[in-house]
Amino acid sequence: MQKEIPNIVFDSKKPYNIGIEIITIESLALRKKDIGHSPEKVHQVAFNMIVLYTDGKSKQFIDFVWHDVKKNTIIHLSKGQVNAFRFTKDLKGYILLFTEEYLKKQINTLPKNEIVRLFNSHLFSPIIKVPKESNVVEYIELFYKEYTIKGESYNLENTYNSLYSIIFSKLERLKQYQTFHLKRSDKLNKFLDFKSLLEIHFNKSRNADFYAEKLNITYKHLNTICKSIIALTAKQFIDEYIILEAKRLLVNSEIKSTELAYFLGFEEPTNFVKYFKKHTKFTPNQFKKDYV
Repeated sequence: MQKEIPNIVFDSKKPYNIGIEIITIESLALRKKDIGHSPEKVHQVAFNMIVLYTDGKSKQFIDFVWHDVKKNTIIHLSKGQVNAFRFTKDLKGYILLFTEEYLKKQINTLPKNEIVRLFNSHLFSPIIKVPKESNVVEYIELFYKEYTIKGESYNLENTYNSLYSIIFSKLERLKQYQTFHLKRSDKLNKFLDFKSLLEIHFNKSRNADFYAEKLNITYKHLNTICKSIIALTAKQFIDEYIILEAKRLLVNSEIKSTELAYFLGFEEPTNFVKYFKKHTKFTPNQFKKDYV
């Protein structure tokens, strides 16, 4: 019996690949038996991914939630997220994959205010709805055409980088319009600082006071910021973050719940089991059994 879900790594067959690839949804559906793992089964991605649906209706599984998808839906996944497709007869589209290293290089060429929405999976929905007036679909289709040209190699890296920058910027703009209530502000900046601290110290402290002190603000102020940005208290956000990290580790490693409890900073494994069950209605072992 398989003890963990697959961790899918970036593996382009294209020679001299710079860390980016694009394929069609149809091609992935057809070759699902040839890649060692069905994309319709739950897996974790070790790269970033943008999925554009151009035809059909279906669902996509992201971090333990099924999302409805249809024509002109874009899904964005970051490295480490849990994913699964559901292929249907008329489903068509494109999947743009890129490594963390490629992303870091590209971020250096983009305005800093353009990286907030796409790469905060704990903060925003992974879904982007493409309005009729947007031409982002045309650029993704153009990227596919450029990527699949046979025998062409001159200046390809610059071509890919330029098209990626355009696509990225357009997606960030769409995301900004669809989350217009969240403007760049001192509150948002402080929340992102809080999130960054949580990513570093989540297995050291689940106490909101700990993070407020590191941010040099009061617990009450941190709560006000969190309620304003995500409609949750600081403690609720901490709990959601830790539970999601626990779920990802449970389904993609052979770690036992006892070991996971200590890794997440619980002094007693029984306390972790109670904590996990309180937030999910399952014990860690029950959850793992259901998803593997």
